[in-house]
Amino acid sequence: MAVATTGLVDAAERLIRTRRATRAFLPDPVSEETMEAVFGLAGASPSNSNTQPWQVEVLSGGMRDNLAEALMTAHRDGRRTVDFPFTDDNFSSVHQRRRAAFGAALYGTLGIGREDHDLRAAYDAKSLDFYGAPHVALLYAADSGDPRLTADVGMYAQTLLLAMAAHGIASCPQALLSFYADTVRETLGVTGGKLLFGIAFGYADPAAAVNTVAVGREPLGETTRFHR
Repeated sequence: MAVATTGLVDAAERLIRTRRATRAFLPDPVSEETMEAVFGLAGASPSNSNTQPWQVEVLSGGMRDNLAEALMTAHRDGRRTVDFPFTDDNFSSVHQRRRAAFGAALYGTLGIGREDHDLRAAYDAKSLDFYGAPHVALLYAADSGDPRLTADVGMYAQTLLLAMAAHGIASCPQALLSFYADTVRETLGVTGGKLLFGIAFGYADPAAAVNTVAVGREPLGETTRFHR
C-alpha cells in the first residue's frame, strides 16, 4: 500500500485550495518556455483508453487581440453560436442557488447591484477581452460530442489549471467564449472539434478588488455519499 507523503499532501492541498478564478490581469506575458512546460504537464491528464481527445489552441500577441476584437464585434451584432446547446434549464434549483450566491459575491465586489442588469451585462461583455489577460487557451472536445470524451477535456482542463497555479500563473475558465464558437473557429481557422470553453491566463493584478472574491464550497455531505 502506498504511503502518503506529508509534504506532498500539504503541497497538493495548498495548490488545490488556493487556486481561484482571476478576473484582472497584468499585461506581462508568460514566457514561451513556461507555457510549454505547463501545457506539457497538462498533457499527462487521464483519458478514456488514453485517447487524449482534447485539442487546445493557445493565443498570444496579435492573434489574441484579433480574437478579442472579433468576439466583441460578434457580441455587439448579436451573433451567438454554440457547439454544445445551453439553457438555464440545465441547472437545478440547487445549482441556481449556488450560481446566485456566486453572482452576489462577484458583482457586490464590483459595486454592481442585483438589479443593475445593464452594468452586469456590460461587465460580462468586457470578459470577451479575456479580462485583460495576455493569453487565452481554447479547449475543443471531439467532433462526436460524446459525453465521455468531453468529460476527458474537463479532466485535462483541471490538470491544466493546477499546472498553471503551480507555476505561479493565474487563470480564469470562461464558458462565455463558447457562445461564439463560429467566430472563434473563423478567426483561428479551426476546422474540427467542438468548442467547450476557454481559459484566460497570465499574471494576476494584485491591486484589483475583483481578485479578492472568494467563494466557498458545499459541505462534503451535500455532494458526496460513501457506500460501505
